[in-house]
This record gives sequence, C-alpha cells and structure tokens, in this order.
Amino acid sequence: MSKFDQRAQTLMKTLVETYISNGQPVGSKTLLENSQLSVSPATIRNVMHDLEEMGLLTSPHTSAGRIPTCQGVRLFVDQLLTVQDVEQNYQQQLKRQLDDATETGQMLNSVTNMLSQMTNMAGLIRVPRRDVTCVSQVEFVPLSQQKVLVILVLDNGEVQNRVIQLDVDISREELQQAANYVNHHYAGKELDTVRRELFEELKSDKSQMDQMMASMMAVAEKGFAGEKQEDEVQITGKSQMLNWVGAGGISDLQSVFDAFAEKTQMLGLLDKCLSADGVQLFIGEESGYDVLNQCSVVGAPYSIDGQAVGVLAVVGPTRMAYDKVIPIVDITAKILTSALNSES
Repeated sequence: MSKFDQRAQTLMKTLVETYISNGQPVGSKTLLENSQLSVSPATIRNVMHDLEEMGLLTSPHTSAGRIPTCQGVRLFVDQLLTVQDVEQNYQQQLKRQLDDATETGQMLNSVTNMLSQMTNMAGLIRVPRRDVTCVSQVEFVPLSQQKVLVILVLDNGEVQNRVIQLDVDISREELQQAANYVNHHYAGKELDTVRRELFEELKSDKSQMDQMMASMMAVAEKGFAGEKQEDEVQITGKSQMLNWVGAGGISDLQSVFDAFAEKTQMLGLLDKCLSADGVQLFIGEESGYDVLNQCSVVGAPYSIDGQAVGVLAVVGPTRMAYDKVIPIVDITAKILTSALNSES
C-alpha cells in the first residue's frame, strides 16, 4: 500500500471502533461485515497486513485478529474520529449543581463526580491555584559535613530558610554546583513544579548519573521537599476502573491505583495540560509513565479571569469511547470556567 488511502482509512476506523466496542481482536471476517465494503476477504487481509507493517495494528499471540497499537489509536483520534454532541441533560445538570454549590470545593466535587458517572471512568481535577509562587534563587550553605542550610528566595520577596540533613558528606563546591544547577534550570518556575520535576528527574535518571551529580541532585531535591498538599488532585470514581479489567482493558489495575494514591505522576500529567489550548490527550506510553501504558488520559484546563488555574481530566483504558469522552471533558471545563468566573 503506497499510501493511507480511503479504503485503508475506512478499515482502520472500523477496526478501532469495533475494538473499542467489544475489547476483542478484530478478524478479517468481522471487519468485512462491519465496514460494508465491497471487497474480498483477501483484500481485507492484505490491508490489515499493511496497517500492521505501518505500526498501526498488532496481532495478539492468542488470536488471528488485530487490535490497534497506541500509534493506531492516536491516528484514529487525530484523523478519523467524529466526536458526538454532549447530551443537553448532562450540561443542564452540571450547571444546576455548580449554581447550587456554595463554595469552590463543592464545585470541584460535582465536576469529578459527574465526569466519572458520565464516562464510567475515574475523574480527576487539579484544584485551582491563583496565587502562584515561583522560585527566584536558591543557595545551599554548609553548616556541618551533613547539615545544610537551604535559603530559598521566591518571586514575591519571601525568603524561606530550612536546615536539611544529608545522608552523605557534600563539599562546599558540590553545594555551589547544585545551587548553580537549580538556578539555571528552575529559576522562574512554580515552586511545586520545581519540587516535582526534581523528584522525577532524580528518580528517572539516577542510574545514569555519576556519583557527584547524583549527590547534587539529591541535595536539590531534599532542599525543595515540603509538605505534600494532598488536596492538589482530587480523584473520584476509582471503582469505575474495575469495569475495565480484562477484555482489552487494564490488566495491572493495582499499579494505576498506586499512581492515584501517590499523585505525583498525576500532577505531572495534569500540569502538562495547564498551558494547553483546549483538550489534551495522552494515549498509553505518551503519558511518559509506565503504569499508565494501558490507559488514556483526557484533560482540559479551566480558567479564572482568563488565567488557567487548574485542570480536569478522565483516566480510563486506551479503548475508551473517545468520540464521547473528549467532548464531555471539553464542555465540562468550559462550564466550570463559566461558573468560577460568575462566582469570582
């Protein structure tokens, strides 16, 4: 196949829709029936083979049928998806609940509950944060061989001092290098973002760092470690995910639940949506987190006074009904934005 022609597009669209519907590998006979194309079964098999060669389909060992890869799902969403209109009843019910809410917390609970109920998946929301504190400068001052004074200067003029206890001896030169590294890479970033990115960088790259660099990163990460804000992400409907175990859904659900509980990964993903214009979609490994390789995350930012202050999202299997979920997330973010600006 020299190009992704109309016939291949029709078969790809039909296969993904069929797989999303029943979670089973799709054979050529089923694909021929569902696509309603006037072609031979041999032609169907040839096209499926070509799509597999392109990395869009794969064959499970236990079946002669095909299922879409993450790359195939991405192509389907970007080029072949026709989104559905969101039910007016949902929009009206959500608006009523937000109108009846007496505080922002109630609004967020209503949103996550409605998202979870409408999609049969987990609903997440990054709470609004209007007073964003950014890092201006950091200094690490040695007090003893394993005690360091951290001087943190914020963009609002606040200066925070804290003493941290290290596990190894760090020289004055290494502390200066650690401060230089942080000031070069993280000055101007939000404080919580610096905490999270340092933690993730140390966790993911430690095996590839030399000993001095690993020690510097450990100092930097510990210097920014603070009390976890457990309410930064609210998650509703985790039990809905049980419906997606097996049948082309999520096999390692416990790892996903662990990610929900730990929340750092969820915060990282949601923050990627914060500066986006509209809905953002992460399919499988696109999230960057192994535990979410069988999941898709659909998120959208919401705003106050024109500034994005939070993100709402849905987490489910890669075989979710994107035609329904994407517009639901989109309209929910817009309705929440409207309600928050009416309140403010």
